[in-house]
Amino acid sequence: MNKNNHCPLHYTMNLIGNKWKPLLLFHLLEQPLRSGMLQKQTGEISNKMFTQSVRELERDGLIDRKVFATVPPKVEYSLSAKGRSLESILRSLDAWGAEHNHL
Repeated sequence: MNKNNHCPLHYTMNLIGNKWKPLLLFHLLEQPLRSGMLQKQTGEISNKMFTQSVRELERDGLIDRKVFATVPPKVEYSLSAKGRSLESILRSLDAWGAEHNHL
């Protein structure tokens, strides 16, 4: 058995460890967002990477996806309880970046 299967940090990094997932989660901390707004707030994420990332976050139970029966269809993302449990980590990463980003 791979020892990484039991490492808590390995588990966490598998869930949120790409460039985009923490940003998507961070932007959902304040309120649910429609798909287009979430993608826009995330920055230069491609449509393909956005779709892949939100599908993985939903599959892993970190976000919830709600589809409204309108024309055109409206999709809204929100943090699940599991996703909300990452709030202190995400806010700490944001604060660290604010403190150390001297551009």
